[in-house]
Amino acid sequence: MTQGPHLPSAAQLTDVAPIDSLMAPIRRFLRVEAASGFLLLAAAIVALSLANSSSAESVASFWKTQVGFQIGEFEFRLSLKHIIDDGLMAIFFFVIGLEVKREIVLGELRELRRAALPLAAALGGMIFPAGIYLLLQAGHEGMRGWGIPMATDIAFVVGCMAVLGRRVPHGLRVLILSLAIVDDIGAILVIAIGYTDAIHWNWLALGFVGLGFVWLLGKFGVRSFLVYTIVGVCIWFCIHESGVHATIAGVALGLLTPARSRLSESAVSRLLVRAKGVIEGDEWQQDHHRAERLMRFQQSTREVISPLEYLIHLLHPWVSFIIMPLFALANAGVPVKLADLAAPVAVAVSLGLLLGKPLGIVLLSWLAVKLRVAALPEGVTWRHLVAGGILGGIGFTMALFIAELALKDPLLDTAKVGVLAGSFVSAIVGMAMLKLFSDTPAADQVTAAKHD
Repeated sequence: MTQGPHLPSAAQLTDVAPIDSLMAPIRRFLRVEAASGFLLLAAAIVALSLANSSSAESVASFWKTQVGFQIGEFEFRLSLKHIIDDGLMAIFFFVIGLEVKREIVLGELRELRRAALPLAAALGGMIFPAGIYLLLQAGHEGMRGWGIPMATDIAFVVGCMAVLGRRVPHGLRVLILSLAIVDDIGAILVIAIGYTDAIHWNWLALGFVGLGFVWLLGKFGVRSFLVYTIVGVCIWFCIHESGVHATIAGVALGLLTPARSRLSESAVSRLLVRAKGVIEGDEWQQDHHRAERLMRFQQSTREVISPLEYLIHLLHPWVSFIIMPLFALANAGVPVKLADLAAPVAVAVSLGLLLGKPLGIVLLSWLAVKLRVAALPEGVTWRHLVAGGILGGIGFTMALFIAELALKDPLLDTAKVGVLAGSFVSAIVGMAMLKLFSDTPAADQVTAAKHD
C-alpha cells in the first residue's frame, strides 16, 4: 500500500530548544499506554498513605477548604474536593461522552452484530455485581450502594493489559475496551437516575435550553471552542443547581459534539498547495497580513478532523494524567483497618467486583453466542474471556465516584475499602490468568475452547 509523504514535526523544522530536550522523556512517558494507570495507582497509594498517617486530619481539612465567589447577595462556594468531584470530573465525563459517541458512530458499537457481544457482556457485568451487592445488603442501611460495583475502570484495565503486552489477544483488548465504554453509559444512567434526590425543575429546564442552544450552534456551523466553553460552563452550573449531578452535563455535551469533519482530505490537500504557493511567492516578505493569512490556513487545516476527534486528542492527556490522579488523591484516602475488610458493605462491594463482574460478563456473553447474535473475536477463547471478565472487576475511579454519591460515613469508608480490595484482587488474579492462558500453546487453547 502506498503511503502519503511523511510530514516533518515542528521540532524538525526548527532548532531544538533546551526545553524540548527536557520535555522529550516526559512526552515518551505520556505515550506509553500503561502510563495513566501507573500514575493513577501512584496517586491512590499516596492518598492511602496520607490517610493512614499522622497527617490524616490536615489532609482531610485541606480538601474541605472552601473556594468560590460572591456577586452581591449571590454566593457560590465549593470545597476543593467538591470542585474536583463535580467540576473537574465533568471534563472526565465529557471525554467519556466523546468516546461513547465515537464508538457509536465510528467504532465497535456502530453495527449491531459487532456491538452485540460487548453489549451483552457489559449488561451482565452491571446486573450481576449489583445483584450480589443487593443480595448481601437487602434491608440494611448500605443497600443504597448497589451501583458501586457496577463500573469498570478503563485506565487500570488498559494498564494491566499493556503490562502483559502481546500476551493479550487483540480481539480481547477491543472487546474489553468496548465493554468498558458501554459500562460507562450504564454508570452514567445509574448516577442520573439512581442517585438524584430532589430536582429543581427550573434549573434543569435552563440546562436543557443550554443544550438545545449548543445543538443550534453546531447546526449554524459555529466552530469557536471559546463560545462552546462559555455555554458549557453555564450548562454545568444549571445542571449543578438543579440537583442532578453536574457531571451529567459533561456527558451530554460530549454526545452533542460533531463526529464528522467539515473538510475532505482532498480539500485540505488543495489548501496546503495554495498555502505553499503563497509562502513561496514573491509578495510574501512584503505582505503585511501574513499572521492573518496563516491563522486562516491553520483554522482550515484543523477542519480535516472532526471536533470530536480533535477534543479527544486534546483533552485525553489532561484527564488521564491530571484529573483522574487528582480525583484519586481526593477520594482514595481512607483509613484502613483489617476489621474493615470484613465489614458487610466492604464484603458486598468486593464480592460484587471480584465475582459478579466475571460471572455476568461470561454468562451473558455465552448466552449471546449460543443464541447466534454474537461471536467470540478471532483468537479469543472462553478462558481469555474469563480472565478479561476478572480484569473487568477493577472498578476504581467510577466505583469511588458512585460511592461518594450513595453513602455517608462510616459506610462510605468501608465501601471504599471494598472497592480497593476488590479492584486489587481482580487486577492480580486477572493478569495472572491472562498470562497463564496466553502461555498455553495455541493448539491446546483451541482444544480447550471446543470443550468449554
